[in-house]
This record gives sequence, structure tokens and C-alpha cells, in this order.
Amino acid sequence: MRKSTFISLFISLVGIFPLMAACGGSKDEPVSTNHSVSLSTSPESLSAGPEATTLDLTVQADADWAIRTEADWITLSPSGGLKNVATTIKVSVTANKEFDTRSAVLNLVSGGQTIKVVAVTQGYVTKATPSTTSVIMGAQESSSTFNISANAAWELTPTVDWISATPAKGEKGDTEVTVSVKENTTDTTREGSLSLMCGDEITEIKVSQLSDAINTPEGYTLVWSDEFNEGTEPSSDWVLENWEAGHVNNELQTYTSRQVDGKRTTEIKDGFLHINCFKGSDGKVYSGRMNAKPNTGWLYGYVEARISLPSGKGTWPAFWMMPSNVNWNENPWPKCGEIDIMEEVGANPNYVSSSLHTQNYNHTKGTQKTHEMKCDGAEGNFHTYALEWTEDAITTYVDGKVQLQVTKAQMGSDHDSWPFHYAFYPILNLAWGGDWGGYKGIDENALPVTMKVDYVRIFQKK
Repeated sequence: MRKSTFISLFISLVGIFPLMAACGGSKDEPVSTNHSVSLSTSPESLSAGPEATTLDLTVQADADWAIRTEADWITLSPSGGLKNVATTIKVSVTANKEFDTRSAVLNLVSGGQTIKVVAVTQGYVTKATPSTTSVIMGAQESSSTFNISANAAWELTPTVDWISATPAKGEKGDTEVTVSVKENTTDTTREGSLSLMCGDEITEIKVSQLSDAINTPEGYTLVWSDEFNEGTEPSSDWVLENWEAGHVNNELQTYTSRQVDGKRTTEIKDGFLHINCFKGSDGKVYSGRMNAKPNTGWLYGYVEARISLPSGKGTWPAFWMMPSNVNWNENPWPKCGEIDIMEEVGANPNYVSSSLHTQNYNHTKGTQKTHEMKCDGAEGNFHTYALEWTEDAITTYVDGKVQLQVTKAQMGSDHDSWPFHYAFYPILNLAWGGDWGGYKGIDENALPVTMKVDYVRIFQKK
């Protein structure tokens, strides 16, 4: 349970009002003080905690009087009283959601002159707010950063010994924190957390560390993989595309392998491949598309990747395959074939799909072989997407569950129906907008976004 604490400040009345005003308490200022009118209040000043509440202020004077304030977070009822009649004013304050104490004054006026002022102060909740409450790390010893915004001193305490944070303590303001993890040598994802304490408030920041353990499908052997644990850029096994916007599917992004405004569209950090989609200073949207060994590819096998998808209307991440060394004149799309292991659009969040496209079965005819399923947490968390491809069948999986299952016998053995008899290569990309990604419009406020890939692995029969 979280407990709120507040700071109550007590400020005396007329004698020190100029000092309080100088400290930024309120725009209210007394016009003058009429000492010929006798006016008293009980209490002499008011203070409240951070919650919305109503305070009582009793006023008595030997003349008719009114009460006023310029503070928009205070309401007064009634707004005045009569000579020699004790009147209780209900002083209502809204909840203080700011990161500091706020102050105002109530002006008690008679005959057009300010007779007295009453100070009102309201405390605040001591709070430290992290920019994220969930950090996912790769299996290798690595670090990541997040920010803490606080209005008081705070402290971070790891709950397990393989997590550390620097700095572990901070003061009021914004602080960048680096969370580090030791190598995960286990064969499963491990969980821990950082406990963030500010005053009596505690916030848990979950830390998950993936495992690099390779689970080889029965009957297969690993023939190629990229774990994205080394260097800062994709290895030479990958070919990055350079395409202008609109090259395919009316997509709005420009694919580039170069840096834009000092940013990369593809980079390796924290044990992951990051495919970044962002708006450049020239107004264009840039992103990354990369192909693994496109000149050779692989014929048949089990292809697997662990991916965390971005969120936002307009995003269109994909993990898919196209044939190697295609003669586009003789074997154009869709005759050449296409295998979509995983696609998702941010306009329909957390619904992932798999599809096959051939000359006889493709989306232009509405005949493609496809299946979609809900994958809770696909956006922001890592899930495993896989393909098993044999001479006679194609099956895709989401976290080990069958997504799409199609056989050559079902589709037909001729090339226009089943062109999956030569090598294909994997593709990773993050599109923006386009025929499907933008079918409900786009939201540029979602940018920048990142698709993270933990690994890509290819297994073939022994």
C-alpha cells in the first residue's frame, strides 16, 4: 500500500505577507489595511494535505465584509458576512498533483479596503516517477537506462544480486539511471526488480532478463544464427535496403542504411537488434529493412526469431521471407512466392498474423492463405515467432502454438500454387503507414518507435 506524505507550511498573517508574496505564493496583494475595522479569524492560517478537502475559517468583524482569492484551486462559500455575526467560510481546495507545495492568500475586505489576509498552503505527495516500470534485458552482461522524475529524495534497491543500478540514490529533479545485469547463464528468462522508494511511496520496476539458451527442434541442427550480442551495427550477413517512400505498398517510410540526424535506423545495443523508425529534421520518416544472406538463403528448415513489437497507429513490423536470386522478369511477385512468418499493425494492436502469397493465392485476389491470432503483450514484450518449412508443408508458430498450417496437397503442386521449392531468406523490417499499416490512418505522435529483435536462428534437418 502506498502512503502519502505531505509538507505543511505555516505562514503568519499580515506582518510577514510581503515576504510570502516575494516567495511566489500568490498574485493576491492587499490594497491597504484599514485599522479602524476590527476583524478576527480562526484559525489565523490554513494548511492542507495534498488531497482535495474543505477547511473551515471562522470570521467575525465589526463591519460588513467580503472574502476573495485569485487562486483557481480554491473556492469560498459564502463570499462574505455581516457586521458582528460570526460566519464560517468553507474553504475548498482541489487535489495538489504538482511536485511542490503551493500557497495562496485569502483577502478579507471591508469598505473597499483589505483588512486582513489569511495564508493558505497545501502540501504535496512525495513522489518519484520512473519513465518505465518494466525493463527487458538480453542474456549477456549489459546495461540500459531510464529516467526518474522526483520531488524529493529517492533510493533504488535491487531485489536480486544480478541487478544493480547507478546512481542508487537521488534528489529532487530528473535523473538518468543505468540498470545493469550480469550474464544470464540459465536456460530460462529470469525475473527481478528494483524497488524505488520516495518518502513512504514504493514503486516496483520489473527487470526481466532473457536467456540465450538454444532450444533445438527435434531432428534439426542449428546452421546459422545472429544473437545480436556483439558490435553496434548488424553484421555483414545482413544487407540493408535503401528505398524511398512509396517503393512498395504505398508505405510512407524511407528505408536507409545511413545515419539521419546522427541516428541509425538499425543498431545493436543492450543485447538486441533495434530497428528504429523516426521522423527526421527534413520531415521524412526513416526506418530500417534488412535481409539475411539474400544471395544464398536456405531451402527448408525451422526459422525462429524472438521479437518485441512497437506500438502506435501506423506501425507495421514484419518478420518474413522472400526467394533468393529471383529473376523478376520471369518470376515476378507473387508468382515467386512469399512467406510472412509474422506481421502486425499498430492500428490493430497485439494481433499477429502469418500469410502465404503465390500466383494463385495472394492478397490482391483476396485468396492468400492467412491466419491471425491475439498475442497479449506482443507490443512491448518479447515473443517467439517461428516457421517450419518442409518440401510438402509450411507451419508457423507463435510461442510454440500453431498459427498457420498449409500443405502442398491443399494448395496444389504446380509452381503457381506452391513456389516454395527453392531457397528463401529472412527479412526484418519496420514499415510506417501504407496499404495495411495505415488503413486506419497514422499517428505521428507515436514516433519514434523501435522494433527489438533478440535473435534470429535457422535450423535444418540433420
